[in-house]
Amino acid sequence: MNNTRQTKTFIGAMMLAAISATAYAGFASHTLHAYYALAVLAMATATSRMKVKLPGINGNMSVNLPFLLTAVVNLSAAEAVAITCISTVVQCWPQKNGKFKPEQMAFNVSMMALASCLAGLIFHALLRGMHSGSATLGLVLATTTLFLGQTAPVATIVALSEGKAAGQIWWSLAHLSFPYYVVSAGVTSMVQTVSSHMGWGLALAVFLVMYGIHRSYRTYFAPLAETAHPQLRAKTAAAGA
Repeated sequence: MNNTRQTKTFIGAMMLAAISATAYAGFASHTLHAYYALAVLAMATATSRMKVKLPGINGNMSVNLPFLLTAVVNLSAAEAVAITCISTVVQCWPQKNGKFKPEQMAFNVSMMALASCLAGLIFHALLRGMHSGSATLGLVLATTTLFLGQTAPVATIVALSEGKAAGQIWWSLAHLSFPYYVVSAGVTSMVQTVSSHMGWGLALAVFLVMYGIHRSYRTYFAPLAETAHPQLRAKTAAAGA
């Protein structure tokens, strides 16, 4: 990530927005779910290291989204933000001998915190204001919020640092990751439907499903990422979708 004034300003704006939204979420959250939150955190953290390299984008995609969505729809907005931030730090932590990049970490954590906070606030506001079908609609809107809240900032930071068209970058990123968001929403809906019957066994089942998706994505995208034309690569250190 180039240290230009524009990119630094954008990162600073993302951090300020994330702090403001998180503070509001903490103020608006009154119910805590300690044991459930810890269980979701464990699964989100474990799957955050299952990453897939996307072709044409110098970033990656983690398969922990269903657990982040589960946090959004089942926990308070503050708990969802905490789980998202911790799992994002684990996801972005450099591998052995890798170099820690504070700006990269600040951008990724801020982006994910803001996206999950907005998704949680939208979901719970809709749930309070509606009755019939509100949970399903809320899940769709929460997924859409996370999708836009992750892909749009990444496209913007790439456009600022590389001088490329943000719309084109966003489309390249969005059409690769959109199917995964749809699958994740379906998995989360399944969790909502049968969680009362399977309990902890469901968490293991979802983990196995996401591991299968991770292997499938790696099998499909790895050859493409290796052969992607260098000029198509967006040289950003952001974590991707």
